Order: sequence, then structure tokens, then C-alpha cells
Amino acid sequence: MNDQKILQCFKNGQREKAFKKLYQLYPKIERLVLSKGGQKQDASDVFQESLIILYRNLEKSNFKLTSSFYTYLYSVSRFVWSDVQKKESKLLSNQLNENEATITKTIHEDKQFQLAEQAFSELGERCKKLLLLFYHKRMSFKDIANVMQFSTEKIAKNQKYKCLSKARGIYKNKQQTVQS
Repeated sequence: MNDQKILQCFKNGQREKAFKKLYQLYPKIERLVLSKGGQKQDASDVFQESLIILYRNLEKSNFKLTSSFYTYLYSVSRFVWSDVQKKESKLLSNQLNENEATITKTIHEDKQFQLAEQAFSELGERCKKLLLLFYHKRMSFKDIANVMQFSTEKIAKNQKYKCLSKARGIYKNKQQTVQS
């Protein structure tokens, strides 16, 4: 069946017969997609999309087929596959950018944590103990005062503030040293 007969089948409402003939062109479109890095499923999707575009255009009263169906489908398939690749490339690029941002953030957080650990390790033993009791063991100031032999809760609270201020100062100094 030649192109004119296929076109006539579409015009006469014999779409199934026309599409059956057009499906004979599938192997050529499949080779195109496979040669451009696609898979068989990609080729099938591209061919289907190309047939839909062809059919929509054939329904338009002003559409005139100026080439063979093969040439038309091949050209449309090339453009459809190109669009698919652009979308996949953009998606991959976005994923890489997100991964890169996550890795950069993680590295930054890890460096900050290391600096905090170093600052903590440079504190005196009593400050380390007090901060561990408060933050790690979540003890009240009353219990901390008893354990560390402070006379009141208020003294334990003031000592915690001083120790924390000292740790922050060491941390900031280390941060400035790393940045310079």
C-alpha cells in the first residue's frame, strides 16, 4: 500500500488499516532511537508519540503531507527523541546539582561539628563534666549542683553559662583560623 492509499484510508475512516500499514515503519524508527542511545521501550514510546502527532495533523483541514509517511515519521521521531533526551538531561543535571548541594552542606556541617568537638576538648575537665551532665544526661541544675558540689542551683547555672561562653569563644577562634 503506497502513501496515497494510506492517506485515503485515514480520510475514509479506516484508521486501523492505515495504522497497521504505518506500523511496518516501526523497525526503522527503532533503529533511529537505538542509534541515538535509546532503548527499545524508548523507541516504542517515540514511535507512538510520532503517530499521535501525525494523526492530529491529518485531522486538520489545512494539513498537506509533502513527503512520504516514512520521511514524516522519521523527522517527527527525531524531534520527539531529541526532546526526550533534553528533558532527561535537564532532570539529571538538576539531580546532580541537588546532590552536589547536599554533599557540600554535609561537608560544611561535618567541619562545623569537628570544630565544636575541638572546642569542647579544649575546655577544662569541670566544664566538660558540667556541659555533659546538662546537655547529654539532661540533668536539672539542682542535680548538677549536688553532683558537682556547688552550693546552689544558681551557681551551677552561672558555671554552665561561663563554660558555654568559653566553648563558643574557642569555637569562633578555630573558625577564624580555618577561614584565614
